[in-house]
Amino acid sequence: MTSAQVNALQAGLLGFLASWAVVLVPQLIVHHARYGRVVVRRVVATGAVLCYGWLAFAVVFLPLPGPRARHLVQSVQLVPFQWIADVHRDAAGSGLLAELSTTAFEQMALNVLLFVPFGLFARLLWRRGFAGTVLLGFAASFAVEVTQLTANWGTAPFQYRIFDVDDLITNTSGAALGWIAAASYLALRTSAVRAETRRSERVHLTEAR
Repeated sequence: MTSAQVNALQAGLLGFLASWAVVLVPQLIVHHARYGRVVVRRVVATGAVLCYGWLAFAVVFLPLPGPRARHLVQSVQLVPFQWIADVHRDAAGSGLLAELSTTAFEQMALNVLLFVPFGLFARLLWRRGFAGTVLLGFAASFAVEVTQLTANWGTAPFQYRIFDVDDLITNTSGAALGWIAAASYLALRTSAVRAETRRSERVHLTEAR
């Protein structure tokens, strides 16, 4: 991880702490007024979504270009799975381990991981189905790519991040993987609860006899 990426994450963390400090107190007040207590699960969920949003924003858009920053050599990449060719080129036939350590592979993996929490939230918090999550992940990724293509809608001095179709694919795949992981967790939890219920029923029947 480069120093620029570390600085971006630090900025995202600061943004999260500042925004949660603003949101937390009103949320606690609303909880006491509506439920008579603090619903910890909802407070944690709000914090998790805010933290993810700020860190994702920082990773995608920061650092902003300075006055001496270089312009992009390529502004748009429309070849699907170009990252595979980039991995082979960077590894130069040095084997699988070399390919896994290339910048192209690491960037692909990070793009997938970036949207895994999105898929988790879509299933666990927003109760979206698989198709809905995939569409939401694609829409969010597309919005990011268009923002990068337009130099943050004209607010940046020039385009400093490439519009990459592979990012759309990997981001959407990450959202799908997050949904699958969340759905698997819910299925396992439901199965465990049912098994415990059946065991308790058997115990009660045995005791009744």
